[in-house]
Amino acid sequence: MTNPNGVTVRQSRYSVKETIDRIQTALEEHDVTIYARINQQQELQKVGQVIPPLEFLLFGNPKAGGPVMSENPVAALDLPLKVIAWQDEQQAVHVAYNDASYIKIRYFLSANVSAPLNIDPLISKILS
Repeated sequence: MTNPNGVTVRQSRYSVKETIDRIQTALEEHDVTIYARINQQQELQKVGQVIPPLEFLLFGNPKAGGPVMSENPVAALDLPLKVIAWQDEQQAVHVAYNDASYIKIRYFLSANVSAPLNIDPLISKILS
C-alpha cells in the first residue's frame, strides 16, 4: 500500500470497530459532532461485494471549520474531516486521515486557522 500525498496512516492494535468506537468517543468528548459513521463492509455486502472490515467516520466542529471556510471557501471540499479504519489481508488494522499541514498548504490557510484541523495528537493518543 502506498500512502497518498497528505494522508497519515497509522496502525491500530484494536479491531476496526473498536478503533472507530474509540475515535468516535474521544471526538465526542472534545465537543466534535459526528455527522456520519458508515460501515463500508456492510454497505458493499448489500451489492454482493466482499471486502475486509472498513469503517468511515465523518466529523467536525463548526467553531473550527467556520474560520477555515471563511478564509478559503474551497477548503470545504475537505470538511467535515474524515477518518477511516480498515483491516488488511494480514489482519492488521490501519487508520488513515488527512494531514492538517497538507490541508493548510493545499488551501493556503493561515497557521492559526488550520491548527484545529490537526487530529494527529488525538489519534496517536487513542492508538497508543
